[in-house]
Amino acid sequence: MRKPVDNTIFNNIKPLFSELYNTLAGIFQNVSILVESSRGRNYRHSKSGTTIKDNMFTSTGAVIRYSIKGNDNLLEYSFNDFSAEFLETIPSILIKYAAADSRTDHRFSNRFEENPNVSSTQAATANSDMVSNASADSAQTVERLSFNYSTEYEINPSDLSDNDILKALRSLYQKAMDYDERILDCVCVFQYLTTHKMFLSADKDLQQHLLWSNGILQPLAGTSEKKRYYLQTFSLSGGAELLEEMDSDFSYACRCAIDLLDSVVPTPGTYDVICMPDVTGLIAHEAFGHGVEMDMFVKDRALAQKYIGEIVASPIVTMHDNANTCMECGSYFFDDEGTLSRDTVIIENGILKSGISDLLSAVRLKTTPTGNGRRESFERKAYTRMTNTYFEKGSDRLDDMIASIENGILLENAASGMEDPKNWGIQCMVNIGREIKDGKLTGKIFSPVCLSGYVPDLLKSISMISDDLHISGCGCCGKGYKEWVKVSDGGPAIKAVVTIS
Repeated sequence: MRKPVDNTIFNNIKPLFSELYNTLAGIFQNVSILVESSRGRNYRHSKSGTTIKDNMFTSTGAVIRYSIKGNDNLLEYSFNDFSAEFLETIPSILIKYAAADSRTDHRFSNRFEENPNVSSTQAATANSDMVSNASADSAQTVERLSFNYSTEYEINPSDLSDNDILKALRSLYQKAMDYDERILDCVCVFQYLTTHKMFLSADKDLQQHLLWSNGILQPLAGTSEKKRYYLQTFSLSGGAELLEEMDSDFSYACRCAIDLLDSVVPTPGTYDVICMPDVTGLIAHEAFGHGVEMDMFVKDRALAQKYIGEIVASPIVTMHDNANTCMECGSYFFDDEGTLSRDTVIIENGILKSGISDLLSAVRLKTTPTGNGRRESFERKAYTRMTNTYFEKGSDRLDDMIASIENGILLENAASGMEDPKNWGIQCMVNIGREIKDGKLTGKIFSPVCLSGYVPDLLKSISMISDDLHISGCGCCGKGYKEWVKVSDGGPAIKAVVTIS
């Protein structure tokens, strides 16, 4: 039986933040407050031992966004002291920073951060008369959208002890080691994160409570001549029930790791390929995920900006970025700027329809924000970021797709990728390529496999799309090499033409 994530975590502090919001709204314009509390754990077991540590996204704090009346500069202030004494000092602190900013020439978004551990005695007290005279009623001029939503789970990982989770991972490790004498080691990982967020603004009073879980099985197979690994990932919007799925599916990763011991490097060239859902997802993420992040449009760093409304893919291709109805690790009910999540159709029947945007880039571009403004934490800036990015399923059977290929490769186990949004180049590393000859898998394995090409050429070459859909969210996405957020990607299997090296 599935249960909702606890939605009462902010009950004690919400009155304090509501009072703070009302005070600030009487002084400044465009006031919003995002409050975050995220907690999770990461468990790992292998031959080298066991580790337990906090999830990388564990964080508790708040960020205030505001502007001075008569000035379009947006300022931000973040902190992690939720005491009533400290919250009372914040209006004076923001007035001080606003006064400093008014003497500079910024036109977009600025960020000011006080020491998050500052005490009330250290806080600025200037302009206290403005604070005391602020009208709380001025914040209540429009009707507010209000909700308090939760995702669901079957087993809450935080209800389990560390030993409970490690026992499951040790059992998986032992099963992998017993599978075949060529299995030398197996990294077994389980991690989860529970995220609670509250957003207050003139027209919104929102809360969301989310739980996602990830698993990894990475067996290492070896002989005296060669060693190879296979990375199998598991993810869901939910809890520790994922451990049961990992247990039921452990043998596939072991079998693939052993298959890789006989792999050879492919002959470079142009091939018909079948991309399995994880590779399809990597293409979606790299090709028209990063490529349509509209903060890159503002900076004129994405070629896609010039092709909205143009044909960029096969007419059977439709692609989404969807935090709203696709429940995976990249899902949420509202983004970190308070914009409600939605299903954004990026490509529809081969035509590039829309990019994805945060609030500020949408304002600059005079478009509607798509709910993709995301922060790594309360201490970091919001950027346009992907959520769950995937291709729609089609109507073809995978067996028929394989049968249609005379000489090609089936690609699975995506490893990494990179893209060039300015020139639409893409490169994806794949761990396994399975040879197809005369419509049948021969059993020959290629590894490693690098596919590359010009994004529109690759997408226009798609001629068949399978009738199933698989989305996975075990990884994270950086903006360049930093600003990490949780994302998912995937799709069906696709048949395409790519360059292999």
